[in-house]
Amino acid sequence: MAIATVNPANGETLKTFDALGPEETERRLATAAAAFRSYRTTDFAERARLLGRAADLLDDDQDDIARTMTTEMGKPLAAARAEAAKCAKAMRWYAGNAERLLADEVPPAAEVKDAGAAHARVHYRPMGVILAVMPWNFPLWQVVRFAAPALMAGNVGLLKHASNVPQTALYLEDLFRRAGFAEGCFQTLLVGSGAVESVLRDPRVVAATLTGSEPAGRSVAAVAGDEVKKTVLELGGSDPYVVMPSADVARAVRTAVTARVQNNGQSCIAAKRFIVHADVYDTFAERFTALMAGLTVGDPMADSTDVGPLATERGRADLEELVDDAVHRGATALCGGRRPTDPAELTRGWYYEPTVLTGITPDMRIHHEEAFGPVASLYRVRDLDEAIELANDSPFGLSSNVWTRDEAEQRRFVRDMEAGGVFFNGMTASHPALPFGGVKRSGYGRELSGHGIREFCNVTTVWHGAEPGGG
Repeated sequence: MAIATVNPANGETLKTFDALGPEETERRLATAAAAFRSYRTTDFAERARLLGRAADLLDDDQDDIARTMTTEMGKPLAAARAEAAKCAKAMRWYAGNAERLLADEVPPAAEVKDAGAAHARVHYRPMGVILAVMPWNFPLWQVVRFAAPALMAGNVGLLKHASNVPQTALYLEDLFRRAGFAEGCFQTLLVGSGAVESVLRDPRVVAATLTGSEPAGRSVAAVAGDEVKKTVLELGGSDPYVVMPSADVARAVRTAVTARVQNNGQSCIAAKRFIVHADVYDTFAERFTALMAGLTVGDPMADSTDVGPLATERGRADLEELVDDAVHRGATALCGGRRPTDPAELTRGWYYEPTVLTGITPDMRIHHEEAFGPVASLYRVRDLDEAIELANDSPFGLSSNVWTRDEAEQRRFVRDMEAGGVFFNGMTASHPALPFGGVKRSGYGRELSGHGIREFCNVTTVWHGAEPGGG
């Protein structure tokens, strides 16, 4: 795949970039290793000052970087602005909380004594150069939610971003440089996916984090496992959205539309499978379909647009194949299910109509595979047990959404849902204070919160023996 900015709204190639050669890649690896030796000794106050400055600069750049993101991957401009603001918020959160999150932990005195120590504590130290392999769908946020905690922990980062968002990738390197981080603390590697293995195998790289597809995660995990290096993986998701009889159905419907078409439907944590109790199914289905059909598909730069184009031509083709397979096997498209043909300018871009499918059965690909686009799968269930069984009938387990005001039902969902999160009476969203990640084929490890910042720390036991003759 070429490293290029291709506008998904019209298919126009705007700018291409040469991949880094072996010599420049080596120089950047050496620079990263040298930067870590110095940066690791900085204190939290200095790291917080630098990260806070990066947040201020990002606020100043919000409109420009939002337009860059929209041009490169097609998200509505308002959503791109919101993404930039969220990144600045996360930077400030880690700048203000990292020292607390990584404070030494002291065991109870009785346990210290039982360990034969006069004093003991758990200390968190940075690991070194971390490789981040990141996707295009949230081209700023996916990187910042790794970079902010990693830099505050004293690590340095190498970013291999998706090849269709090179200008966003280069912006990130420039942002941290302008904020005052020393050369090598955060660098972008404009390389193809084929270069990832050699970078990951380099002994100066100590760990990796990847957000992306399941095949990409398997590949990186295999190489890292062979090298005995730590990885954190956030892979696909086919999140359930369960609606029970006690739900506020009107709110559940409105939120369901946002949960499905956020980021043009291209989000791992977007709700994709809508599992609705029979008592409220007809009302939900009618209202949900009407709202999905009424969304405005169009130019992502326009304020009136609800859903822009898919980011890549291949991505739209993959989505079409899933829908066509389902319809061929007996599913019904209550709305959408095709490329828009009006107005004519939409035919030049990689647009797809918001779609609601019903009558889905386990022999259809979409029942098991992730639909990365504005396509919702709608299911009817008889009771709580069937809802949980269907919600868990997926190889993925990233997050889940449940609409119920019944406390007994809420306890069942918390106990039995196979997911990294359960969001009641709302939609899944990431926040710097809350851990984020999944189970099953959605990956392992956690980002954000204290759990995320500690993923790339050396958890060190510090033990002091009692002085001879001491009490």
